[in-house]
Amino acid sequence: MSSGDIEVLVIVRAADEALRRIAAVDPRIRVIDGRGWFDDEYRESWPAWSVRRYLGAHFGAISSRQERDRLLASAEVILGGWPFPLDLRARSRRLRWFHQLPAGASNLLRGDLWGSDVTVTTSRGYGNTRAMAEYVLAAFLHFARGLHHASHDREQHQFDHRAYRPVLLRDKTACVVGTGGIGKAVGELCAGVGMRVIGTRRHLRPGDALPAGFTRIESADRLHSLLAESEFVAICCQWTPETTDLIGREALTAMKPNTILANVARGEVIDEDALIAALGEGRLGGVALDVYVGEFEREPDRRLWDHDRVIITPHVSAADDVGQHRGVDLFCANLRAYLDGRPLTNVIDWTRGY
Repeated sequence: MSSGDIEVLVIVRAADEALRRIAAVDPRIRVIDGRGWFDDEYRESWPAWSVRRYLGAHFGAISSRQERDRLLASAEVILGGWPFPLDLRARSRRLRWFHQLPAGASNLLRGDLWGSDVTVTTSRGYGNTRAMAEYVLAAFLHFARGLHHASHDREQHQFDHRAYRPVLLRDKTACVVGTGGIGKAVGELCAGVGMRVIGTRRHLRPGDALPAGFTRIESADRLHSLLAESEFVAICCQWTPETTDLIGREALTAMKPNTILANVARGEVIDEDALIAALGEGRLGGVALDVYVGEFEREPDRRLWDHDRVIITPHVSAADDVGQHRGVDLFCANLRAYLDGRPLTNVIDWTRGY
């Protein structure tokens, strides 16, 4: 490798085409294929639940600790994903920039990159936002049309006609908590079926245009008043210390009776004990959780998993049959900016948490 080359180590399960695209950004780029090299290490250092969920029975390339250390030690730029080496910073003495292909910054909390001197970027806003928006709308419709009663009817082999109390989405209000890339897609899709869409954003700037479909966006401190207006609520915000248990007892109390709630953000944004209490008091019409507290370490709380007004899925809201994730697009654009000495997009601000 010449003194002017930039070594980019890829340790996420990206397609061959993605590696070719990265190499084509500039002749100085030398792509190092580390896909699968760290699988054994992940099995030893990550919780068994995470290993089963994200690695399964698949085994990557057989490598020694010394070989992996050599890869990390020489890389200036790393494209990673989930899981990742927990002591990556300590072993990557030349590392200047790490890009995480997933969108959520909180994914990195377990490792030593968090709060380090390395520039870290995420794919926030470049994921499968349309797929996630469709998940939210499907969740709203599932409970609004009473489809959750069909499972009970099937088990009993008898229809309970009176349990079905369909609600029309048109003209109902949806509150989108966090109007970033995912939240904007949710709002636009909900507006497309005739819903009135309102939402919150942490930082509001005077003169900002409303995203497509929204009638109003207010600051995060107005959340409870917005919840009081809404029949449907979508959680789409980043998980930070500020948003931990954001949807707690007070927020749930502020909601209208029979509110339908969907969470495609992180489980920790909802206080699950408060949620279970609200369900027990009959104050929610339905809850769809694509995430839950501790999802990378254990199964969901059985009190939620067994509840007839709750559906839980294994963090699949961004999945589809098309593959619209644009994280590699962002990485290539940022790689060009890195080589040109320009600012990178989506740099994590450690003080904000994303």
